[in-house]
Amino acid sequence: DTLQGFDNVTIINDDILKVDITKLAEERNGEKPIKIAANLPYYITTPIIMGILESGAPADTMVFMVQKEVADRISADPGGKEYGVLSLAVQYYCETYTAVDVPPESFIPRPEVYSSVVVLKKREKKIPVKDETLMFRLIRTAFSQRRKTLMNCLRSSKELGLGKEEAEALIEKTGLEPNIRGEALQLETYAKMADILSSEFC
Repeated sequence: DTLQGFDNVTIINDDILKVDITKLAEERNGEKPIKIAANLPYYITTPIIMGILESGAPADTMVFMVQKEVADRISADPGGKEYGVLSLAVQYYCETYTAVDVPPESFIPRPEVYSSVVVLKKREKKIPVKDETLMFRLIRTAFSQRRKTLMNCLRSSKELGLGKEEAEALIEKTGLEPNIRGEALQLETYAKMADILSSEFC
């Protein structure tokens, strides 16, 4: 329905997790890129963001209000406790930064957590990788047991199905130290490792 008094606003009463944003953008905006701005429900923030990114929706800029903890994870650098699967997944698709932190007293009723406005700008060129699905399987494996080394995560992964010798060879061929942890690796390293895994071990 068109909002009363505004002929350039249309309200779509639907579930964001079920809406085909790519189809909607094509129907309403032709071939032009769209921008998305939202105050996201904190309990489904990750599914919404990843659903938009993985759908290939033509959004060149996204601005989201999220829980500060999630914003810190999205923009985290390697080596920190916030760095993980979400960091790598979002940063694969977008350049990210936190625009502003929002304290609880800015809301009525007042929540118990701090919020942040995070900006995601779609990358013109993603980091090249032969099989991005395999890369994300590798990333999930690396962070499946954060206290363990990457080597031990690879050895025990049922998702990848690598034996001990194959895991050791993959680490060596990627040029990594045997005791390195997944949280220390940049996205480019995961892409390199996935390419080696794809060409030599799959």
